[in-house]
Amino acid sequence: MARFAKAMGHPARMAILQFLARQESCFFGDIHEELPIAKATVSQHLKELKDAGLIQGEIEAPKVKYCINRENWEIARRMFADFFGQPLCKKEGCCR
Repeated sequence: MARFAKAMGHPARMAILQFLARQESCFFGDIHEELPIAKATVSQHLKELKDAGLIQGEIEAPKVKYCINRENWEIARRMFADFFGQPLCKKEGCCR
């Protein structure tokens, strides 16, 4: 879960994930043309997301295709749901 959270810990990466999640199929093209993020910055963020397993991509000259890694996306979704679904402490005086 920490690996996914770290990869998702930057607003630009979240924007990239949101953009890719809205696509009906893999995205062929330059993400920096779709989002207000510099090309070099996009490349670095894509690498982080790919290393974390949240996206997958392939070079198909002259473009690169990217899409959500559906298997890892579901694993991350379940992990976060389980984590945030835990009951909170109900003892008196507990972190109020």
